[in-house]
Order: sequence, then structure tokens, then C-alpha cells
Amino acid sequence: MKAFLRMAPAVLATLVLAAHFSRAGKLPLVAASLALVPFLLVPRPAIRMFCRICLATAAVEWLLTAWRIAHLRIASGQPYLRMLAILGAVAAFTAFASWLLPTVRGAEPLTKSSGQ
Repeated sequence: MKAFLRMAPAVLATLVLAAHFSRAGKLPLVAASLALVPFLLVPRPAIRMFCRICLATAAVEWLLTAWRIAHLRIASGQPYLRMLAILGAVAAFTAFASWLLPTVRGAEPLTKSSGQ
């Protein structure tokens, strides 16, 4: 149960990222984001590290998106601080979800030895 609670923010962050890419019309990235969800459940160290890297990259994507939107809003004279706060919070949540993702220690190897 504890591991599930630690994985729930990662699943939510991944689904929010898929929605972000969907709104932008980037369907291959939507598919990639959705495909990451089942990998979050695989208890292998390399796969968990891959998921952590993907979530950390997603946090950077949120910051870059905030930067781009802020520049557009500043150029058009629109308010931008609230948008920066919201997307900054989403980036922080995504980074926190990456950090919170449980690590796997002592996982069994992919191939079993013949008892030597």
C-alpha cells in the first residue's frame, strides 16, 4: 500500500503531461506519456530510473512551457504571474513525483542461474 501511495503522484503527473501534449496536438508525445504509466508499475531498477528521468524531463518541459507562455503574454501586455505560479507548481509537483517514486533494491536478475 505504501508503494502504491508513492507511485500515485507519478501516475497523475504522467497523465497531466499527456493532457498537456494533447492540447498542443503532439499525438506521438501523448502516446509516449500514456505508455509510461504501465512502466511505473514494473519493479526493475533500470525501468524505475528510466521513469524518474522521464518525469524529471517532464518537469523541465513544464518550466520551458511557462517560459514560452510568459514571453508571449509579456509581449502582448497580458498578465503572466499567475500562469507562472501555476505552471511552476505543476513543474514542482512533477519533480516531486519523480523523487517520490519508490526505488527497487535487490531485484532479481532477468535470468536465473542454474544453481552454481
